[in-house]
Amino acid sequence: MLQIQDKLVSFDVVEREFVCNLEACRGVCCIEGDAGAPIDEAERQKLKEILPVIWNDLTPAARQVIEEQGVAYVDEEGDLVTSIVNGKDCVFTCYGADGMCCCAIEKAYREGKVDFYKPISCHLYPIRLTVYDTFTAVNYHRWKICKAAEVLGRKEGVKVYQFLREPLIRKFGQAWYDELCFTVAEYEKQKAKR
Repeated sequence: MLQIQDKLVSFDVVEREFVCNLEACRGVCCIEGDAGAPIDEAERQKLKEILPVIWNDLTPAARQVIEEQGVAYVDEEGDLVTSIVNGKDCVFTCYGADGMCCCAIEKAYREGKVDFYKPISCHLYPIRLTVYDTFTAVNYHRWKICKAAEVLGRKEGVKVYQFLREPLIRKFGQAWYDELCFTVAEYEKQKAKR
């Protein structure tokens, strides 16, 4: 682990390669899994606020779930997560003409309709954060559906933390990210000496 301020960053985040390959996976991370994306209360409020803007992009089944239980629920582990349809699809999933899965929130953001990109847990994926009393663990979540992203990352020589530069800065700030990059460079020098 590398310590950056009060964050412990796993070696996987700085050593493994990753670049999302939507052509290969078709955005399946939004429709697979046993719970929605982790969010906080502020994000739940933001999702409720932007809901009218993205409503027409949501599937009828997603609209029904939102009407019945809202944009989020507390899962079995006690975490606040986005609501899901039929035990898997995020309610904010929409589909392009080519059948590719995408995020209705991100789509609205890119079209300039909302000022919220998407929940930070989605933006950071495949990094997952675990908050403890005295530190936050920053870990790489490996999932078989992201195998093509690992292959593309190796081909392009892009590490997880490099690919996720924008969301890491969004979450922790530019100074934190700069410190991470400096620490990684020092770590690489030490590894090279061994």
